[in-house]
Amino acid sequence: MESIILISVLLYLLSMAGYFAFLFIQKDYFQRAGFFLLLAGFLFHTLAIAYGFFKAGHMPVSNMHETLSFAAWAIAGVFLTIQYKFNLKILGIFAAPILALIMIVVSQLPNEPVQATKIFKSFWLVSHVTVIFIGEAAFALACGLGVLYLLQEHEIKTKKHGFFFKRLPSLEMLDNIGYVCIVLGFTMLTLGLITGLVYAKTFWGRFWSWDPKEVWSGITWLFYAVLLHERLTVGWRGRRSAIMAIIGFGVLIFTFLGVNLLMTGHHGGFTRF
Repeated sequence: MESIILISVLLYLLSMAGYFAFLFIQKDYFQRAGFFLLLAGFLFHTLAIAYGFFKAGHMPVSNMHETLSFAAWAIAGVFLTIQYKFNLKILGIFAAPILALIMIVVSQLPNEPVQATKIFKSFWLVSHVTVIFIGEAAFALACGLGVLYLLQEHEIKTKKHGFFFKRLPSLEMLDNIGYVCIVLGFTMLTLGLITGLVYAKTFWGRFWSWDPKEVWSGITWLFYAVLLHERLTVGWRGRRSAIMAIIGFGVLIFTFLGVNLLMTGHHGGFTRF
């Protein structure tokens, strides 16, 4: 499986090179190359995930190596879906480097096998992890779109119409697709919390135990709930929405990694949301 992971890393790196070439040279064939290289990396990545699942007999999220790999796989899958739906060529400038960086880290982490137990084979665990990671991936892309929005807004406000102005789409397009990503992420996060509550009741005998991961998951959900509520009722759009998407992703990163590294609880053993 390690060789398959290394092939994925190489393909993601080549995709990153293609997207950066597109950013600077603005030739569509570089963007297409970047896209198809990322797609190829995703397919090999999917093969590695599937192999790990069948070999271990449980969801491959039992250690940091597997968890980060699964997170990167979800980002790649959601990116390809968004790209197919909206044809936002420039988004690969954010997605490809993130994927390459995560997978380089994954390739350097030990992947010690964990004995399969009943807890890892639960339908609720599989559902919980899958929808949570899809939601996290959507929030990651929303963060990237927020960064691109702020760059384009700066170009417009300064009236320089320089490097990024010529290469980024309209503010409205960036804002609208960012909103789609946030809605998708929030929907998946909500489903993930619901399946997580059922999962907790099944294996720990209670829906909620004030575990640090549970608390910060709730905080993350509330953050994005406020963002969506204010957007729909007060009209938080554009710059404010972009900044909130970036901050929200920071909260998400802490929930995903920081809680496991700094706190102890039920989830510490296999580092998932």
